[in-house]
Amino acid sequence: MSKEAFVIDLENSNEYQSLLKGRPQTYGMRSGRVFLEKDKACGRHSTNAHEEILVFLSGRGQALIGDENSRYEVGEGKILYIPPHTFHDIMNSATEPLVYIYCVAPISQSE
Repeated sequence: MSKEAFVIDLENSNEYQSLLKGRPQTYGMRSGRVFLEKDKACGRHSTNAHEEILVFLSGRGQALIGDENSRYEVGEGKILYIPPHTFHDIMNSATEPLVYIYCVAPISQSE
């Protein structure tokens, strides 16, 4: 695991970019840049035993959170926190691409 800071350049492309891969690169945090075209979604999935934050760089969309699919407006200049054990999906509801970075970190097993 890295005990020193490091910098990763964001690619200027419309492809997924892995940023942090977890162990052994980090203590457990994973991260990536997601690029969603119009009417696309990342796919419903659970955070499981992780907490997650999304940082929206451009575009607009909706986050569908929890079993009840509560809707949150997301987009450029916003962040979204998703607690552990929460199903969620991110959908691009605009014409321009929705671009965001996710960071996922494991929670303590004692919680």
